[in-house]
Amino acid sequence: MKLLLTSSGITNKILADALFRLLGKPFERSHITFIPTAANFETGEKSWLVNDMYNLKKLGFPTFDIIDIAIVPKEIWLPSFERADLLVFGGGDTTYLLKCMEKSGVTAVIKDMLRSRVYMGISAGSMATAKIMSLSSENILYYEQRRVLKSINGLGLVDFEIRPHLNSDSFPKVRLPLLQEIASDIKRPFYAIDDDTAVQVIDTKVTVVSEGKWKKFN
Repeated sequence: MKLLLTSSGITNKILADALFRLLGKPFERSHITFIPTAANFETGEKSWLVNDMYNLKKLGFPTFDIIDIAIVPKEIWLPSFERADLLVFGGGDTTYLLKCMEKSGVTAVIKDMLRSRVYMGISAGSMATAKIMSLSSENILYYEQRRVLKSINGLGLVDFEIRPHLNSDSFPKVRLPLLQEIASDIKRPFYAIDDDTAVQVIDTKVTVVSEGKWKKFN
């Protein structure tokens, strides 16, 4: 199983090189399916979603399919997934994404599909890979009130959590001191990563790829 778990997609050459190595062949001979479903539940403008797709397209993929699993049947998304060398699950609302994956049937087949494909997560798409998630709770994400840790079952692809957007201006409370404060409550390992960092997983080997800032907790 090969995964590249990012905060904001491919933002630098180091991350692009990591993705190239995971694919094992040139981007020009690889096929991508991008799943923007998590963004459906987000309000406001979505230029960040466009940027994530554009940065991937710049790598030179010959085909670029976009599949919203919330609205298309299995008869449509499954052939696209099967053609793809790279499945990219974009950012947005993690809980909504997981519900859509379960309802559509993606959850039931994703592990088998990843025997021969690369999974790339962007923000919510990365967070969804954990077995158990606590860091996706709204008041953990934004710290708008006293935190209440609520565990959510994820895909179970990895045994740690991802906390994206470390030090981002868009998430002003996602900072190391506050994450350190809640680390003892989480118990499970988690990686706080900024927008120039990814966590790479090859079977059971976990490596951080970064031009930015990150920290592993627990």
